[in-house]
Formats: sequence, structure tokens, C-alpha cells
Amino acid sequence: MATAELNGAAITDMTSFHAACKAAMGFPDTYGATMDAWVDCLSYLRDDDGMSKFRLKPNEVLDIVIRDAAAMRAAAPDILEEVTYCVAGINERYEDYGEKPALKLTLK
Repeated sequence: MATAELNGAAITDMTSFHAACKAAMGFPDTYGATMDAWVDCLSYLRDDDGMSKFRLKPNEVLDIVIRDAAAMRAAAPDILEEVTYCVAGINERYEDYGEKPALKLTLK
């Protein structure tokens, strides 16, 4: 399984969240650092669109692992909630296109 690991202790606001995601997921230099851009970059992981460093096989899943999620929950609970919501929405989009969900969120 493909894995992108984030350090939850280092995520205290949207700026640090997007910087961590860009680094861990290989988002392009044109990444807009918004949740809409985050969703866009993770919505076509099985296509060769160049929006991340991951290109998943048909049944493969990208596990987004947030280490020290408790620290992130304490410092930025709204971001963690939004990430959870967006992962579910992206997976629903994959299902709408007849594909298996492509994302898993693991909080450690």
C-alpha cells in the first residue's frame, strides 16, 4: 500500500498542513494550498495527471498516516475534521466513477 506520512505535531494551522501535504504527497509547484486544491490533487490518483507523486493501481489505496494525531487534534481540530470529511468525499467520488475508494486515513 502506498503511504504518505504527516507529522501531526508539526501541523498547527492551514499553512503548515498544506506545506506538509505538498512535501509528503509530491503536489506540484502550482499547488494552490487550499482544501479545494488538496481534493483536486487526490481525486485522480489512478490517472497520470501529475498532481501527486503517487499513481495508484486499480485496487491500490493511498494510506495517509498522521503520526501524533493527538497533537494535531489539540492544535488544529478543525483541520483534522476537514481532512476526514474530504477523504470521505474523495472516496465517494471514486465510487461514483465505479472505482474502489483510493484513500485511507490512519491516525496514530
